[in-house]
Amino acid sequence: MATFTVNGQDVTVDMTDDTPLLWALRDRLNMTGTKFGCGVAQCGACTVMVDGSPRRSCVTPLGSIDGAEIETIEAVEGPEAQAVQEAWVDIAVPQCGWCQSGQIMSATALLRLNPTPTDEDIDRALAGNLCRCATYVRIRKAIHAAAKSLEG
Repeated sequence: MATFTVNGQDVTVDMTDDTPLLWALRDRLNMTGTKFGCGVAQCGACTVMVDGSPRRSCVTPLGSIDGAEIETIEAVEGPEAQAVQEAWVDIAVPQCGWCQSGQIMSATALLRLNPTPTDEDIDRALAGNLCRCATYVRIRKAIHAAAKSLEG
């Protein structure tokens, strides 16, 4: 059993400590915005924020997050998140959309830490987020646009 906060709500999930956070979010809390991609932390589709840092929920055991603050795509907020989401729409980043929740979570985390990322910073921060449709150029462009909009 694990108790933690998801998007500002305290929750207790009665699942074994080794159950991945992803399954608690999707199967018990009905939060399906976080996607299952690979199950081995290689694709990034399951990325959520755990205590403010991006983490792959498919390999994050519930036993490791007791008391943690979880932020998912359903409620990611703040100026960086808003800027990223607006840029995603303006630049038409998504194609199939499967990776987008993880991409947006990682991009938001990047801009929270580094408001003026270089191409190399973006590539490094999103290296673990795979896009089956190869929209990497649009993703990078959208992150730069989001960063520019945050400048004022």
